[in-house]
Amino acid sequence: MDKLTLKKAGAIWKEIGHYKKPEELHVEIEIYKKMLDLFQVGDYCYFIFSPPEMQMEYTNDSIYKLLGYTPEEFTLEIFLDIIHPDDLQTYLNFEATITEFWKNLPPDKVFKYKTRYDFRIRCKNGQTKRLLQQVAVIQSDEEGAVLRTFVVFTDISELKETNKMVLSIIGLDGEPCYIDIHPVKELVPYKSILTKREIQVFRLLVEGCQSAEIAEILNISLHTVSSHRKNILRKTKTNSVLHLTKLGLEKGWI
Repeated sequence: MDKLTLKKAGAIWKEIGHYKKPEELHVEIEIYKKMLDLFQVGDYCYFIFSPPEMQMEYTNDSIYKLLGYTPEEFTLEIFLDIIHPDDLQTYLNFEATITEFWKNLPPDKVFKYKTRYDFRIRCKNGQTKRLLQQVAVIQSDEEGAVLRTFVVFTDISELKETNKMVLSIIGLDGEPCYIDIHPVKELVPYKSILTKREIQVFRLLVEGCQSAEIAEILNISLHTVSSHRKNILRKTKTNSVLHLTKLGLEKGWI
């Protein structure tokens, strides 16, 4: 999968967990099954996720029926890799929005909200499904760090006709609800700006390669390299390789 995506997602989840290492969880999984009362469920699966550790824990066997993966196969890397490419950026923006929300909550309010939004995902057999993801915090500390969450995926493919993703944060125990939230707009990857070939040229440029070297490495003509360079500078609104390198460092592209 794209390492940049994993890096960006990791930065979000480690931040919501205050970069802490959660202690061992001494609660039986049966207790978490009772959490399902918080969620609308149909054809579903559930698991426990540790944001600061970036690990999925106690994945339920029903993941196989829902997506075709065994609990052992369904790693974080696999999950991010099979989110529909047109939905991945919004998924990350939603997660960043949720992190910002939880960071601003008083510690005693962390358990009083659940989040919900939908996205498309590719099953192991190639089929695409639309999942509703609902999340509640199940482990925190006195500072409000989100250490573990209970996550439910529900198949809503037959229930929703549009591809618009909707984020809502639902208040529990009398707390207010926030419906159809406009997400923060960050984490815009350079992939959305440059073509696959331009990305290859971009990386070689910032590594200090000259046009002739790039042409040889990529087995393309010098004229093609020149065209790519012009397009890269135009799209990124830069005027030199140095400027391009600085922009790449600022944006986390390199």
